[in-house]
Amino acid sequence: MWDARQYLRYGSERSRPFFDLLAQVPQTHCKQIADLGCGPGNLTRTLSERWPDAVIVGVDNSPEMLRQAVTHAVPGRLSFHEADIASWQPEQALDLLVSNAALQWVGEHARLLPRLAALLGQGGTLAVQMPNRFHDTPSQDAIEATVRAPRWQKLRSVGLHAGAVQPLRWYIETLYGLGFTVNGWETTYFHVLTGDDPVLEWLKGTALRPLLDRLDAAETPAFLQELGERLRAAYPWSGDYTLFPFPRLFFVATRRTASEKGAGNF
Repeated sequence: MWDARQYLRYGSERSRPFFDLLAQVPQTHCKQIADLGCGPGNLTRTLSERWPDAVIVGVDNSPEMLRQAVTHAVPGRLSFHEADIASWQPEQALDLLVSNAALQWVGEHARLLPRLAALLGQGGTLAVQMPNRFHDTPSQDAIEATVRAPRWQKLRSVGLHAGAVQPLRWYIETLYGLGFTVNGWETTYFHVLTGDDPVLEWLKGTALRPLLDRLDAAETPAFLQELGERLRAAYPWSGDYTLFPFPRLFFVATRRTASEKGAGNF
């Protein structure tokens, strides 16, 4: 379903939230790190540069992405494995668990979050970034309006809200209840995109993949044309660029020590 080349077309824009997330990770030393939903592996590789003594594993369920990711592997230090985020289990407790733009594809966060928290050792950190475009954004509205058209009825069973991203407050309160200190924030990135139909091209690398996977080759051009018209109306071309606001949700949660558990602060 996934196309690493299409995903990396806007590689610099997609990488910025990853580094903004990592900038808030407090650990200076890590031995065991996992990147869940590692994609093509280029960002996972940077973890080995920041934590040179760590053993790092990248996990993804896409063979297409992993074919690109394995080119970044370092024997004994950085490896990549095919597995589902919802069921993957590390061999040892983790010092750092990173997930960048992946958990929105995984359902039942009320069950997922405690499971991920349990993978961390004493003082371990869970660092997560997710797109937060599923509520009241023009791009999501355009996708849903297109799918509602009678000719695309077969796409209505595809989960457009895969992962059911919750409000940030929910993640903070849930993780605090699990014994973590939580740093949470939301950011809207204003991407300045160029080229023909840039918002459509952006979405073809991520949000549209499940929908396009359901269409056959003869249907795809008509669907993209119809959606593209809506996106051009929602994100007009200025003459030089298209401005694409993209909201994202972040949290960095570190397991509290016994002395911190009574502090009463997030």
